Parts: sequence; structure tokens; C-alpha cells
Amino acid sequence: MRFFSALAVLPLLAAQPRKSILLITDAEGVAGICRQEQTDPNNAELRALLTGEINAAVEGFLEGGIEDVYVWDGHDGSATLSALTIHPKARLIIGGLGRTMTLERGYSAIGFLGQHSMAGVRAGIMAHSYSSLGIQNLRLNGKNVGEIETRAALAGHFNTPVIFLSGDKAAVEEVKALVPDVETAAVMEGLARHVCISLSAEMSRQAIRAAARRAALKIGQVQPYRITGPVAIEIEYTTRHSLRLDAGHALGGEVLNDRTIRYRGADFLEAWTRARLW
Repeated sequence: MRFFSALAVLPLLAAQPRKSILLITDAEGVAGICRQEQTDPNNAELRALLTGEINAAVEGFLEGGIEDVYVWDGHDGSATLSALTIHPKARLIIGGLGRTMTLERGYSAIGFLGQHSMAGVRAGIMAHSYSSLGIQNLRLNGKNVGEIETRAALAGHFNTPVIFLSGDKAAVEEVKALVPDVETAAVMEGLARHVCISLSAEMSRQAIRAAARRAALKIGQVQPYRITGPVAIEIEYTTRHSLRLDAGHALGGEVLNDRTIRYRGADFLEAWTRARLW
């Protein structure tokens, strides 16, 4: 009887989904990157530093039991990373991901690497919300937010938790306020917008690998970050970016002033799909 019971369990074990993570990359939160000109995708130092941190994170995720690591080249047109240098066991995603960021694929978790804080944070290194040139502020139900919270909320809509973030200290504090159980690695401390104290490349990679390993072990324990009920997303553009003449005709859109428009939706995904960030 025990023999047959064990056989009956085998199909269930085989049906278990593979553990996977979508790692969203940026540049302003990479150790050693503290000035705007360093964030050019063609900057050889940026490419080397970012790739080194990504590969350390991939090693940590694999050590922690994640089987499939998808890395999205999320900085400045998705032109910073190369399949020649990315970790051999990682899968590199290149190009725009659309409004759902492929989250409908059902990743076990998402993570952020090289992440900066939202616009307006005094000690945030090159802090901005989606566009440092075009957007002054981004608000979710009246609260100032940036890439971290909006992407965490989008992932939450698909029941996907945030388990990992590396970046500057301000970005770490931002994600911890949303997801207390997230694993983080602060590789820099900002003193001002272009002034920072950075770990060495080697120390940052060690910290990232360890945090990624801890994060992988938490899959199934960290809860998704969800925004429930009706959602309003407000975009305040910079003084150089007045709203288009027909902005008020956008579905769910409401013009508040020359530079600010609000989009409403029944839930986060609907409001987010209607919003136009650029």
C-alpha cells in the first residue's frame, strides 16, 4: 500500500511549477554610478558594473532554488546589457515590455537591481520617477510614488511578490516601507543627487549574491503588494512638457492643470493601462 501511495504522489510532484523570477534592472542604483553621464548605455564602466551585479544576483537566486531567472534590460531603451556577458543560465529580455511587463507569464516573484528612489527624495542618487526629464511627480491615490511602488503594485495585481532589491539606500528604504519582508542590498548611500558613498564592485557583488540567495528561499513567504479598490494615477510633467491639446479626451483622463493629468480605473491595472507616462 505504501508503494502505491508513493506512486500516486509522483504526478503531483511533477506538476509543480518551476520557480522563476523577473529581475528588473536599472542603472542609477549600481555601485560606483553617481553622475548622470555615467548612466549612458554605451558607458563601458556602467555595462561592466551592472553586468557584474546582475550575474552575482543570478548566482544567488540559483543557489536559493530559483530555476529560471529572466533579466529585463530596463535602462534607457533596453540597450545596456549583452547576451555575450550575461550569466550563462540567465535569460535576457530586451525591448519594451508593454503595460503588463509580461507578468501574465506567472513568475514566482520579481526583483529590482540597480534601482533608484522616486522623484523628490533628497538623499536619492539621481532620484526620479520614470523620466528624469519629463516627469516632475507621479502620484498613486494622492501619494507620491516611483518605479518601485507602481511595479510592485502591478506585480501584486498578478499575485506576484517583490522579494529582492539592490540599489542606493533611499531605494532600499522605499521598498522596505512597502514590503517589510523583502531582501535588500544597499550598495550606495546618497548624500545629494550626484554625491554618494559607494561600496566597491566586489563588495557590492558579494552583498547582492547573499541577498538574492536569501530572497529565493523566501518564495511563498513574502506576500504580494496589492492596491485594492478604485485607483487614480496622477502624472505631473515638468515645465517643458505641457499637456497636449487633446489630453482631456484620453480614456479615464482628467486634466488638472497645464502639466498635470489624472487617470482613473476600477483597479490598478485599469488605471495603469490608461495612464501615459511619456
